[in-house]
Amino acid sequence: MCDNRCGINVFVENGSIVEITGLKEHKWNNGRLCVKGRLGVDLVNAPDRILTPLKRTESGWQEIGLEQAYDEIAEKIKTIQSRWGERAMSVWKGEALGFLTQEALYRRFIHAVGSPNYFSNDSGCYVGRWMGYAIVTGDWATQDFLYSKCAIIWASNPPYSQPNLTQSIFKGREKDGKLIVIDVRLSAIARQADEFVQILPGTDGALALGIARQLIEDDTIDHSFIDNHSVGFIEYSLYVREFTPERVEKETGVAAARVVSLAREIGGRRPKVSIYAGNGLEQHENGINNIRAIACLDGLLGNFDHQGGNFNAEKPKFRDLTLYSEKPLRHLGPIGADKYPVLYDVRQECHTMTAMDTLLTEKPYPLKGMILAGANPVLTNPNSGKVVKALKALDLFVVRDLFMTETAELADYVLPAATFLENSEFHCHPIHQTISLSKKIVSFQGCDTEFIFLKKLAEKLGKGEYFPWKDAEELNRWMLQGTGIKYEEVLAHPEGLEYAPRRYQKYKEEGLPTKSRKFEFVSEYLRDCGYSYLPEYIAPAYVRSPNPEYPFVMVTGARKVFYTHGRNRNFKRCITAIPHAEIEIHPSDAETLGIGTGDMVTVTSVVGSINIPVKVVGNSEILPGVTQVTHGWRESNINLIIPDDRNDPVDGFPLMKAVEVKIEPMVKHETENE
Repeated sequence: MCDNRCGINVFVENGSIVEITGLKEHKWNNGRLCVKGRLGVDLVNAPDRILTPLKRTESGWQEIGLEQAYDEIAEKIKTIQSRWGERAMSVWKGEALGFLTQEALYRRFIHAVGSPNYFSNDSGCYVGRWMGYAIVTGDWATQDFLYSKCAIIWASNPPYSQPNLTQSIFKGREKDGKLIVIDVRLSAIARQADEFVQILPGTDGALALGIARQLIEDDTIDHSFIDNHSVGFIEYSLYVREFTPERVEKETGVAAARVVSLAREIGGRRPKVSIYAGNGLEQHENGINNIRAIACLDGLLGNFDHQGGNFNAEKPKFRDLTLYSEKPLRHLGPIGADKYPVLYDVRQECHTMTAMDTLLTEKPYPLKGMILAGANPVLTNPNSGKVVKALKALDLFVVRDLFMTETAELADYVLPAATFLENSEFHCHPIHQTISLSKKIVSFQGCDTEFIFLKKLAEKLGKGEYFPWKDAEELNRWMLQGTGIKYEEVLAHPEGLEYAPRRYQKYKEEGLPTKSRKFEFVSEYLRDCGYSYLPEYIAPAYVRSPNPEYPFVMVTGARKVFYTHGRNRNFKRCITAIPHAEIEIHPSDAETLGIGTGDMVTVTSVVGSINIPVKVVGNSEILPGVTQVTHGWRESNINLIIPDDRNDPVDGFPLMKAVEVKIEPMVKHETENE
């Protein structure tokens, strides 16, 4: 149900799931299970779960048969493509219904029907970090915290988002390791750190470049790796000279002396230094280059693909479900690829924010149909009001989900989907290089898996040859062909089957999957695309040109332990624990505004305003002038006031973590009786 993919035991009574516990033998979670994992019972059995296809009519939602829904949807797709062209159709993949196989299946389907327009939640989360690292090293490495002497958690809060990662961090620290947390907020992981470095939002690149300068000056760098396995070090080293401790202090708020001591602490523990970059880094106007600056530290420290460092895991060589090689469609103009070519080149992702403009303007061409599965962009994408208008402009909008989400409410058809416990799907754990196969535990009539849905729809569209497998087992067996991994052997190892022993420093013989086959301190590819080849630091706009009308800088998206983005808010035990959104404010700011915890305020950006209750936090939890709001609430939907036109130039990610706002107390009106 999430990207941690924990091993679980599922207990069934009279055909119903009654309990979920952690699988002790599983190498990743070792029997542990977070609250969200246990909530799988609530997910499957929820009384408000959608179990019947719904069709929008003039008189409201109408229940219809599943085959009728498929027939009608197929005919509408044919009509759209006949009138507007094949590229007028699109798909949007979310995270609520699956991971590895689901994504590839949707990519396959949309190319099978002749369109390049694959959208996903990833063009606002995760892919930015992946791209930042991939530009430097060719991939995003896995942190080997168990053997690390220095664990650095940069803009992430694993206790709330990745509890198993947290356990690895603490086990590594027991062996004379050190935990350093760099973040805007005093998070749960920061409270347990040996050293917490509090930083101004969006200035992470300056700190990374300042650390690099100090490492080079102290000569605590790996010359052998730099000389033999990297490119661009000279240009990079000249650039980082600009980032003196004094300049870094001015940019980031981190004291100059602390920048020096931090670099020396890290350099003194190389090469067993593991750096985890969280999504707090990517939702900025300079996100890619800030992430590149952090990735470059691996090249200096020599910790890349090293035990206790950032391990470059090998992946199982599944057969490719996508059709990008067999049926490339770049020539059809994927939405956003002209504006953000690197996003499409590197990930074959179309840009969801550009899609909203396309739906409203029909430029560069009409986009008329969309199938969206397990996503809720009305709550999770920026400028939510625009998202609503854009999705309403579709001629055909099909949503597959478990619940009637805010996005599903806009659809023409809402189709019941299957949960992760109603499907069989491969799961990988790169740090252990293991593979496992989840089992179909229960089923509900009419709740097709994503594979079955796409197979049936493709057949009705005359594209059935692209989905030749009769069921999930046949598909899974096909994916394993040529890997040397036997299907029956995977089934026999629910705790995970090792598909390859761990090897370190593979780059010495095999090179890296970059254009130069080496670690790239600078990127000729980015220069060819018109971007800076250096991991150039550009200060956030609120620092470069502060606007006195919007004196606060707002960060969004800090995790809450019960919730995953917009999910779980229909579960009683979650909403009882954390019932509403709130804006976190420093005590000095609250005093200036004359407000306290529980008071209502109006938060305004250039996009709009929302009303939200206040939470005054401790002095050390957040910096004065900085606020934080968690997303995912229908009431106080923070994305109503997040801009969608201030994006990183390389990957197009929206600015969501350094938004200028003003905060005003709401006037308390006296009642007539008073």
